[in-house]
Amino acid sequence: MTDTTGPLERDRHRTVFGEVAEQYDAGRPGYPDRLVSDVLEFTGLPAVEALEVGAGTGKATRAFAARPGVTLTCLEPDPRMAAVLSRTCAGRPHVTVVETDFETWRPPDRHRFDLLLSAQAWHWTAPEVRWSLARENLRPGGTIALFWNDWYVSDDALREAVAAVHDRHLPDRPPHSILEKVPRDSVMARDSWVPRELLADGGFTDVTHRQYPSVHHRSTAGLVDVLSSLSFYRALRPATREALLADTARAVDAHGGGLRLDTRTGLFLARTVAGG
Repeated sequence: MTDTTGPLERDRHRTVFGEVAEQYDAGRPGYPDRLVSDVLEFTGLPAVEALEVGAGTGKATRAFAARPGVTLTCLEPDPRMAAVLSRTCAGRPHVTVVETDFETWRPPDRHRFDLLLSAQAWHWTAPEVRWSLARENLRPGGTIALFWNDWYVSDDALREAVAAVHDRHLPDRPPHSILEKVPRDSVMARDSWVPRELLADGGFTDVTHRQYPSVHHRSTAGLVDVLSSLSFYRALRPATREALLADTARAVDAHGGGLRLDTRTGLFLARTVAGG
């Protein structure tokens, strides 16, 4: 997952997920409990005030909100995603949902947070301001935690069948494709743009990289939900997307109507420079 989108494309793509907000929430894999524990341990605090950037429908929000002592302010620019987020976090007074984007939002009274987290969303923020805004929103010594999922179809025969479907309908394979055993352009690499930008900014220290394997099972409909929630598929012409997803569903049905997604979650941690 490279970060090569321009401002107009970034703004357009980061709001396409709202078109399928319910499918996104149902289909996307969540995040490992161990990751949540490691992030909170990294802060070194018994109680944590967290700012979540690009909270979506709350896949990560709910995992952090379930931990004692965690208070969350969740920023989500798409009203459809924010509506699902608000519903799924209803009854949690320590979760506040704000329908806004990270770049224009400012905390009341210049409040600073202990933790800034972003799950599967930091690449949608504006590169020219994201790190300075992160520092402005974090207290000195505060933690930034950025994480993403890579997932792919584990069964070789099924992956090849689904890849053949894509080849029939598309001139090129999707970037960062679930059809590859080792996804291209993955943000998981230790030398990806995330640590490079963190270190280049100069305002962060203790940059740390961790990975977490997990397994998720999906029905045919569940895989269609996953694919439908990806920006590449949302950007296709509707007729192309519908035909591609229908043929993909037939390929999965022919292999038993279900599949295993091998998932790898990559986490980058760092702290703001004390006294910054």
